[in-house]
Amino acid sequence: MSETSDTYIHGHHSSVLRSHTWRTVENSAAHLLPHLGEGLSVLDVGCGPGTITKDIAERVSPGEVIGLDAVSSVVKQAAAALDASLTNCTFQTGDVYNLGFADNTFDIVHAHQVLQHLTDPVRALTEMARVAKPGGIIAVRDADYAGMTWAPPEPALDRWLEIYHQIARANDQEPDAGRYLLGWVQQVDVASVTATSSTWTFATPSMRAWWGGLWADRVRESSYAEQALNHELCTTAELDTIAHAWLRWAERDDGFFVVPHGEVIAVVA
Repeated sequence: MSETSDTYIHGHHSSVLRSHTWRTVENSAAHLLPHLGEGLSVLDVGCGPGTITKDIAERVSPGEVIGLDAVSSVVKQAAAALDASLTNCTFQTGDVYNLGFADNTFDIVHAHQVLQHLTDPVRALTEMARVAKPGGIIAVRDADYAGMTWAPPEPALDRWLEIYHQIARANDQEPDAGRYLLGWVQQVDVASVTATSSTWTFATPSMRAWWGGLWADRVRESSYAEQALNHELCTTAELDTIAHAWLRWAERDDGFFVVPHGEVIAVVA
């Protein structure tokens, strides 16, 4: 994403990074796995702490993999955590709307949970297509917040989701991006598009504790809280109520939470 033109709802609080560093190719980019092969060059846009990037690099070695993020501190963290033996992987700062690479550079351009945070996702996809080789692929995956579901019912979590949508709309972003990926990619010069979907499910005691705990922290301490208050969408007391609801949900033996995602693999013309 662009550090100068778009506002990142989550920010980079430790509670956010706990989620980002959990992500792997297997749990967050399985739609890309069949397309990874030895020697391919890959650009991972909006790479965050780089856990998916590094997984990709292991699978395409010795092909070059570059992780790109708008936030320099995040790029430094990703580079610092990189195994010295993974010499085909590097990280750098950059702007998704103005990628600093020549046309037709990469076999694969990948972005996970990026387009939902952009004010102009089609423009970003067009730029991603520009730096991909003809016959190469664009691979994107985004959550669909309106499609998230949970049990048992909890009014405070309904309110959490309502506030999230309000923040995103105030930022001119699409929190339900997963369902729109196909339509957005169809506006770009690609030869073919395949759309799929997949989910994250949090239903075991350990995963409920992890997911509920990080969201309890996010609604109090991350940029979600800061923006909710700045936009006067709620009060600090209400954020505390929502945080406690997340913790109550996590302790329930019947607690169940599903995050749906849209996915697209597009072959570049």
